[in-house]
Amino acid sequence: MSSATERATAGFLVWRLSMKWRVAVDRAVGPLGLTHAQYALLASLYGMRRSGMRPSQRALADQTGLEPLYVSKLARALEAGGLVARTRDPDDPRAMQLSLTEQGADVTGRAITLVQGLLDQLLEPLGGQGSPRTRQFTRELAILLDAPLDPHAENEKEQS
Repeated sequence: MSSATERATAGFLVWRLSMKWRVAVDRAVGPLGLTHAQYALLASLYGMRRSGMRPSQRALADQTGLEPLYVSKLARALEAGGLVARTRDPDDPRAMQLSLTEQGADVTGRAITLVQGLLDQLLEPLGGQGSPRTRQFTRELAILLDAPLDPHAENEKEQS
């Protein structure tokens, strides 16, 4: 651990790690014409497709943790680039379903390979992707992701 991070808070370290990851993914997928956010959307869509799903933009927003309006904007840009098809959901005419085009599946497959290489590098200090430390780290990250965060909760407690 560097001296700059020895006394850092958990919040600062989470932020720094997320920024480090975002920049690395941006650099890795940039030559494929993608950004980190576009990759997150495409890779999630790829995984959902493999599970037999054809998600709505809202379902993809829930899966990725991105705001629905941002997913809509990303999906439109990816559609313009020929990577994603957007169609009306036959069960809900207000909703748009997303699917990868053939080109989108190809680009996403190549991007996933690149990002998996980055993940190998990131997790090597913990013993690699399959190590007990990495599995524990993953469980702890999942616990944090499941914890509710309400920026107004403290203010409401103080006012009560």
